[in-house]
Amino acid sequence: MERIMQVVFAMRTVWAVILALLVGSILMIFAGANPIDAYAALFGGAFFDYFGFGATLVKFSPIVLAGLAVAIPLRAGLFNIGAEGQIYIGALFCTAAALYLPEMYAPLHILICVLAGALGGALWAAIAGVLKAYRGINEVIVTLLLNYVGINIVSYAASGPMMEPGAPYPYSPEISSSLFLPYIMPPTDAHAGAVFAVILALILAFCLKYTTFGFSMVTVGYNPKAARYAGIRVQRQIVVTMMLGGALAGLAGAFEVLGVKYRLFQSFSPGYGFDGIVVAFMAAASPIFVVVAALFFAGLRSGAQVMQRAVGIDSTVVDATQGLIVLFSAASLSFRFRDSRWARMLANRRTMEATLASQEKPNA
Repeated sequence: MERIMQVVFAMRTVWAVILALLVGSILMIFAGANPIDAYAALFGGAFFDYFGFGATLVKFSPIVLAGLAVAIPLRAGLFNIGAEGQIYIGALFCTAAALYLPEMYAPLHILICVLAGALGGALWAAIAGVLKAYRGINEVIVTLLLNYVGINIVSYAASGPMMEPGAPYPYSPEISSSLFLPYIMPPTDAHAGAVFAVILALILAFCLKYTTFGFSMVTVGYNPKAARYAGIRVQRQIVVTMMLGGALAGLAGAFEVLGVKYRLFQSFSPGYGFDGIVVAFMAAASPIFVVVAALFFAGLRSGAQVMQRAVGIDSTVVDATQGLIVLFSAASLSFRFRDSRWARMLANRRTMEATLASQEKPNA
C-alpha cells in the first residue's frame, strides 16, 4: 500500500494535467463544442498527422531547451526566470556571427553560430549569477527584469543597426542558405535542432547523476553550507550553473534563427522562455521529463489551430487550458509524500483490523 501511494505521489503532475484537461473540457462545453472531438482534433493534429507533428517539433525545439535552461539551475536551488531574454540574446549573437563573420566552410560556420548563441545566453545569465553569488541579490528579480532588457536590445538591433534596408518590418537581412539547419521531416520546417535538444537532455541527465559536476550542483541546491564544508566552491558553482542555463536558452534562440526564421526578427519568440518555466516545474527539474513535458506543450501550441479549424472553437480555449495546467501543476508540487505519516496510518489500520478480528472470534 505504501509503495502504491509513493507511485501515486510521484505521478502527481500527471494527475494535475489530467484534471486541467477535464476542467478545460468544461470550458469547451460552454463554448458549444464536444470536448472529445476537440481533444481528438488537437492531439490528432499535433501528434498523428505528418505535417502537424512537424509543426510540433518546430515548437518543441525551443521549448525543451528553455525548459532545460530553467530545470538545470533549479537543481542547484536557483530560479532562472530569464530564459526568454536569454533566447533573444542568443539569437542576436547567432545572427551577428552568421551575417558578419567572413565566409568559411559551412559546417564550421554553423558550429560557430550555434556556439555564439550559447555564449550570448550564458553571458546574459552570468549577470544574475554573479549578483546572486557575490552580492546576494535575488536571481528571480534580476532574471525577470533582464528579460525586458534583452527583448528591447534585440528590438533596437532589428530596427536599427541590423535592419535590412527597405524592410517593411524590423528584421535583419537573411542569413546565407548554407547556414540553414538540415530538415528532419521534409517538407515540414522540423529541423535538426529538435534532435540535438533531446541528445543534450540525455547528456545532462547523465551528468547530473554520474559526474562530479552534477553532484556538486545538486549538493549546492540541497544545502549550500554542507557543500561549502565539503570543499565545493559554492559561489563559482552558482555562476557556472546560471551560465549553463543561459547557454541552453541561447541555443534555443540560435536554432530559431538557423532553423526557422533565417533572420533576426523583432519579437520573434511567442513566449518560449516562459513555457520553459512551466515545463521545468512539470518535469520536477528532471531533464528526461523535460523532454516529455516540452513535447506535450509543443503539441498544445501546434494543435490549437487544428482544433479551431476542425471543431470551430477558438484557440484561446487552449490558452486557458494551458493556464489551468500551470495552476494545477504548481499546486501539485506543494504536496509531499511523508513516509512516516503513511507508515503510522498503515500501522494504525493494521492494529484496528487486528482488534476487530480478535473481537469477532469469541462471538463466533
